[in-house]
Amino acid sequence: MQGDAYSRLVAWLKVMLPLAALALLSTLFLLSRVVDPTASIPFAETEIQERLRDQQITAPFFSGTTADGHELTFIADKLITPAGTVGRNEAETVEVDIDTVSGGRIVMTANHASYDLGDDMTTLTGQVIVSTSAEYDVRSDNIRSRMSRLEVVSPGPVAGLSPMGELNAGAMRITAPEGESAPEQMLFTDGVKVVYLPKPLEE
Repeated sequence: MQGDAYSRLVAWLKVMLPLAALALLSTLFLLSRVVDPTASIPFAETEIQERLRDQQITAPFFSGTTADGHELTFIADKLITPAGTVGRNEAETVEVDIDTVSGGRIVMTANHASYDLGDDMTTLTGQVIVSTSAEYDVRSDNIRSRMSRLEVVSPGPVAGLSPMGELNAGAMRITAPEGESAPEQMLFTDGVKVVYLPKPLEE
């Protein structure tokens, strides 16, 4: 009797196990997501070429201290090292913050920036705004800034606001005395024009 029961069990399993396997395979096919091999990948062709050609870093952040003790922070949306170049980077949507040894602060924002390691120079372009804790807020198309020391230069015209009023000048330079904790110096040249705007009296 036991031998007959064992034989019936084996025969039943031979039928049920293949059926169970077929049911599992059918379920997998029904639940699987249809993939179109002809569908395009989720990147534009030009973006793929750019990523292959250039090295990119998203949201880079750099913080350090210059040789004369000023704290510098560099933030951008994207940093690119063009192919075939060494020591040169391009950045987009940039902010450079400088906390000076005298306690002052300089904030520079721009649409674009390029940094040349050999020249120790960062060039900001495209709606550049320079704001200082001394209540200067000026704009320029081109600002050049050293990374190893405090030296900010606008070789072209600047326009904006100063503590005295509206300011226009042909060029601007921000420096700090070497080896001292004296406040940074802002020098405007090449036809300086200031329109005095009196501050409203406090009640």
